[in-house]
Amino acid sequence: MRGKNTVLKEERQQRILEMLHQDGSVLASELSDVLSVSEDTIRRDLRDLFEAGLIQRVHGGAVLRAPRLRYSERVQQTIQGKTAIARAAIQLLRDGQVILMDGGTTTLQVARSIPYTLHATVITNSPAIAMELAEHPNVDMILLGGPLLKSTQTTAGIETVEALRSYQADICLLGICGLHVEAGISTTEREELYIKKVMIERSAEVVALASAEKLNSSTPYIVGPLKLLTHLVTEASVPEEVLMPFRYLGITTIKAEPTETANEKIRA
Repeated sequence: MRGKNTVLKEERQQRILEMLHQDGSVLASELSDVLSVSEDTIRRDLRDLFEAGLIQRVHGGAVLRAPRLRYSERVQQTIQGKTAIARAAIQLLRDGQVILMDGGTTTLQVARSIPYTLHATVITNSPAIAMELAEHPNVDMILLGGPLLKSTQTTAGIETVEALRSYQADICLLGICGLHVEAGISTTEREELYIKKVMIERSAEVVALASAEKLNSSTPYIVGPLKLLTHLVTEASVPEEVLMPFRYLGITTIKAEPTETANEKIRA
């Protein structure tokens, strides 16, 4: 009997994960009805899945948890998708803008894609982005100081926050760890939380750059609700039904066309 219960538990938790992938979120009360078990049993299942790093618990239920990878791993992940998102994102940039560029591997790809003809000021907390744009002939580059957060390869801390408050940007390109209609904008690092909040506050437009796996997922630290975004740029493979809630909130959604190759050069 003990072995049978273990199998049932594994099957039940697998069904919970399948429902999360299908619907984006689940409620404990609904899971109790669908799976014909008590809410206490469901809460234990959700606790197990949370401790395994597979879900993010929210009030009354759970959402998918975005994967947490090392920076070196993220650089190599979904390169084609990031290149396509970068190509779409630079269409939102204009001459004379002050551009806040959040740290992240997708925003790094944007920096690599900015055409040499663009005249702008870029402010970033990413040394990698600063180095990428250091020799750009028409971009004035400002690197925000502060302690280096090794997990994200960005500067973070009170010095970075105070420096950000000195600027008013036309547009912010925001690196995304998780986006969920109910949970909102989230990040994996507590130190990043405050940087992203201030970047949003100091920008007229906020563009979320999110690969497909970041949508309908959440991470532990909540930056704020989705309504803080003005634009979402994501991959062409994302189904329309996933994007509808973003559009309902008034967020302009852009599906990036796929690129022929990850090494495509976009510079003019």
